Amino acid sequence: MFLQLIAMASPPATEGGAAPTGGMMQFMPFVFMIAIFYFVMIRPQRRRDKERRAMIAAVKTGQRVLLTSGILGEVTQVKEKTLVVRIAEKTKIEVLKSAVSQIVENGDTPAEIQS
Repeated sequence: MFLQLIAMASPPATEGGAAPTGGMMQFMPFVFMIAIFYFVMIRPQRRRDKERRAMIAAVKTGQRVLLTSGILGEVTQVKEKTLVVRIAEKTKIEVLKSAVSQIVENGDTPAEIQS
């Protein structure tokens, strides 16, 4: 039994210029995976969020907008956190600015918006 314990023991540590096999080298795959995760998922999402905030801040009276619910309308009034959108003659709704999906050019038709 004593011989089995000796056979299962880890090899003795080397001195001097041997390459590090433990410590930080164990964490390198995790660091690499985190870096890939950051550049593939987190960074593009932050860029999209920044562009969306800029678009919402740029909404002005008279522009046509597409809401996340699929409603097209014209902005008639811009408030601090909401917009008043005219969706039909004599029909206005108040929506949160975050409900704006995109700003639509006046010449675009609903079929062109989807693409």
